[in-house]
Amino acid sequence: MKNYVQIHEKDNVVVAIREIAAGETIEAGEAQVAAKEAIPAGHKMALNDIPAGGDVIKYGCRIGHAKEEIRAGQWVHTHNLKTALGELLTYEYEPVETEEKELPDASFMGYVRPDGKVGVRNEIWIIPTVGCVNNVAQALAKAANGRLRGTVEEVIAFPHPYGCSQMGDDQEHTRTILADLINHPNAGGVLVLGLGCENSNIDVLKPYIGEVDENRVKFLVCQETEDEMEAGGQLLDELIAQASACKREPVSVSKLVIGLKCGGSDGFSGITANPLVGKFSDLLVSRKGTAILTEVPEMFGAETLLMNRCENREVFEQTVKLVNDFKQYFMDHNQTIYENPSPGNKKGGISTLEDKSLGCTQKSGSAPVRGVLAYGQRVEKTGLNLLSAPGNDLVASTALAASGAQIVLFTTGRGTPFASPVPTVKISSNSTLAGKKKNWIDFNAGVLVEDQDLDETAQKLFDYVVAVASGKKVCSEEAGFHDMAIFKQGVTL
Repeated sequence: MKNYVQIHEKDNVVVAIREIAAGETIEAGEAQVAAKEAIPAGHKMALNDIPAGGDVIKYGCRIGHAKEEIRAGQWVHTHNLKTALGELLTYEYEPVETEEKELPDASFMGYVRPDGKVGVRNEIWIIPTVGCVNNVAQALAKAANGRLRGTVEEVIAFPHPYGCSQMGDDQEHTRTILADLINHPNAGGVLVLGLGCENSNIDVLKPYIGEVDENRVKFLVCQETEDEMEAGGQLLDELIAQASACKREPVSVSKLVIGLKCGGSDGFSGITANPLVGKFSDLLVSRKGTAILTEVPEMFGAETLLMNRCENREVFEQTVKLVNDFKQYFMDHNQTIYENPSPGNKKGGISTLEDKSLGCTQKSGSAPVRGVLAYGQRVEKTGLNLLSAPGNDLVASTALAASGAQIVLFTTGRGTPFASPVPTVKISSNSTLAGKKKNWIDFNAGVLVEDQDLDETAQKLFDYVVAVASGKKVCSEEAGFHDMAIFKQGVTL
């Protein structure tokens, strides 16, 4: 097995799979290069001399400019490489031909709800309308978990700090995300828990929620009841009773909506975990399922690859707006658009935002982009969709769930224990992480640099996701972890 990989034939760098020792000679194509210094695993080494200001090429694309002359065999990283990206850009629609296969249908065991939506869990959710009742929500969940029956798997509270003292888009975002979660099919029953005096009180929230099944969604205003624990417990018992009769049944995978997210990326992420998830996405879309890619700031530098896969000009224009609106958000707050990658990313071998983005966007596979979603908008089109949300792990994963994802696939090179409102499958980019953090990692993509076949491994991941959709718990669920976070942008009163 080689100690390095040249991802694309046009690349003028290779990525070290294991540390390349100073003086070690590698062969890439016709090039034979001796390392001038030790190259850490996941990091880049120059294949040829690159002049100051010259393009550094990885994934067949520019990932930045050389800050100074880089000699063949030198380590290429933040000390001698800088971003080449600009700010607001104009784009031309240059559509590329996308291959869209049709594969035989497959099925999973899911919960078909009365409205036709399909859940992969049968949980009872407690959704606070305001942070003031978070402790009540958590106490109610703890007590009710001792009274489960039938197929009800767990009672879960989703505390958050919002719902009051908010203005403008922040207030709208809170109401929209809470309404999305209340309508999520993974919840067999929902208790909406309000205080009574908050801006986003239950009466204000109801139009966002829309028409509900009164047997599935219950409302409680704490200020209007003498004992909220007793009243909440009674309502939860009613929800548990009605949800306990729900049964799993065979459902086409075309009903699956899978969110695609990465965090704590390293130099292997764009070689193993993200391409693997891209292959998974193609397998799902080829069976008429739906995948949602988010993290708009981590599209910067690779956005044209997505834009040119848009199925028509209308979707292209929506994607341009998606990208430039997010850049404008940074500029409006006087922040640097390209303040990325993170310290952990850099330690793992990622040097610039282009480097990170070209790896991140591989999670989208090769299917055409069919839809573009605003933050909090629920997915309607099957196939590959793009969603407006930041790169923050908790915020982006919650946004994916709110848009309809029943499961999130989360690739990582550094590892994280976090969860989201839905099962969150952690996919490691390297085998070291998978071996060290077995309590965090659900699937190891690191085998792809150990001579495992990409297509075979993608099928294994597909089968694993079907098993999760059918009830198999992921590591964060086994640990009892459930997180949610709402995107905050503006003033707090």
